[in-house]
Amino acid sequence: MDNNVKRNLSDETAAKLGYQPFKSALIPDSVVERTTHKVSISTGNDKVSSSVEQVIKATVKDGMTISFHHHFREGDFVFNLVMQIIIDLGIKDLTLAPSSLTNVMNDMVVKAIKAGVVTNITSSGMRGSLGDAVSHGALAKPVIFRSHGNRARAIEQGAIKIDVAFLGVPNADRLGNANGMDGKAVFGSLGYALMDAQYADKVVLLTDNIVPYPNTPASIKQTQVDYVVQVDKVGDPEKIGSGATRFTKDPKELKIAATVNQVITHSPYFKDGFSFQTGSGGAALAVTRYLRESMKQNDIRASFALGGITKPMIDLLEEGLVAKIMDVQDFDKGAAASMHNSKNQQEIDASWYADPYNKGAMVDQLDVVILSALEIDTKFNVNVMTGSDGVIRGAIGGHQDAATAKLTIISAPLVRGRIATVVPDVTTIVTPGESIDVLVTEVGIAINPKRQDLLTALKQVPGLPIFTIEELQQRASKIVGQPKPIEYTDRTVALIEYRDGTLIDTIKQVKD
Repeated sequence: MDNNVKRNLSDETAAKLGYQPFKSALIPDSVVERTTHKVSISTGNDKVSSSVEQVIKATVKDGMTISFHHHFREGDFVFNLVMQIIIDLGIKDLTLAPSSLTNVMNDMVVKAIKAGVVTNITSSGMRGSLGDAVSHGALAKPVIFRSHGNRARAIEQGAIKIDVAFLGVPNADRLGNANGMDGKAVFGSLGYALMDAQYADKVVLLTDNIVPYPNTPASIKQTQVDYVVQVDKVGDPEKIGSGATRFTKDPKELKIAATVNQVITHSPYFKDGFSFQTGSGGAALAVTRYLRESMKQNDIRASFALGGITKPMIDLLEEGLVAKIMDVQDFDKGAAASMHNSKNQQEIDASWYADPYNKGAMVDQLDVVILSALEIDTKFNVNVMTGSDGVIRGAIGGHQDAATAKLTIISAPLVRGRIATVVPDVTTIVTPGESIDVLVTEVGIAINPKRQDLLTALKQVPGLPIFTIEELQQRASKIVGQPKPIEYTDRTVALIEYRDGTLIDTIKQVKD
């Protein structure tokens, strides 16, 4: 079967799993069924367990699904601790269902796959040694990649059924009341972990900071928690933003950021009360700085900012340029520390953030979003998952979710080194072209032909180079030439879901 982005999905595995092909980014109003979970009733006075091993022995059995969150990012100490014990205990055939997998987890997951401990994975993304191993066929069953909003949908509807959730937190009391705002390992919002805490059959909190009862404010509540385990150190907050939240000095990135700001400020959405989401990379942070100046000059205030939050976004809140920050994840210590003191920095869970199958997600209210891309093609389809060599090296994250904004901008260089960013067809479709409105590169912009209103508005901007996306693709091709086609086997190693659970693309095993 072909889907609406012309990807052939005649795959036996996809058929067995009952997938429907992707049809449209427009998700109609409908009625859906929600799932429930097992609750182990507890009226005891203390949930503190003596060791992680003791809890794992009591909760994890062969064939189960276990989950983790990635709010610590590269500073996570919980994942490897738990997984090593599971490997040592000889538990087999587990499904790993974290909110995402960071580099610090990669080698341990590869080890668990080789030992037969992990046989299924669903995640937002993967990179490094794990992405390479999966791309070359390390797992017998395909990985399922889901956006953050889609993961929330899948948990709520039972497509992901979590048996045991292991959640690292910087504080907890003896009954499991916890938040991400206090302690030595502060990381701020618990947005992704809140789904696991609500829906997992068993919830295990790991912390290096057990505090007096009752611990408030409580993001995770004692009504959801089965075990609390004290560990030596739960994580390193210095590494939350490792490499992801750098301020750029690169002239190309600064030029892209300045052009993105031009597009936003000359669009019909740049007005008092607008809403927006930016990313955490160098160009995205630069956009935030340019946008700040434009907002001040035009006396414009935003109603809210959304998504993964950084200190530059907090600065806008403190200056009064943004009224509210809706915070599902913090990308640096500054953003994490701010949540403790600001009533206008609201912690939200992944469902509130971006689940397409609830009674109204925050992404539905976005005016402007700036996203990145590994590749974008002449149909405006975007790849953020696989490299030019076909190897998995990225994450969907909230890309599909936020791309539903009224103005969705992709900021990307025309080429990276000797690799084209603008291509005839992307390697893997993650976000469909119908969601994308404008591509901004260092040489100029391309506007999706369906947005003639934007073309009319942006033609009036002095000195703004506007091209067709085909013209940008041809320019990129002249610089880097024609790449050699990637060679794949017939075996599927990963399935890419759209945020409604339909199948938008598959990833084949790369030939050795």
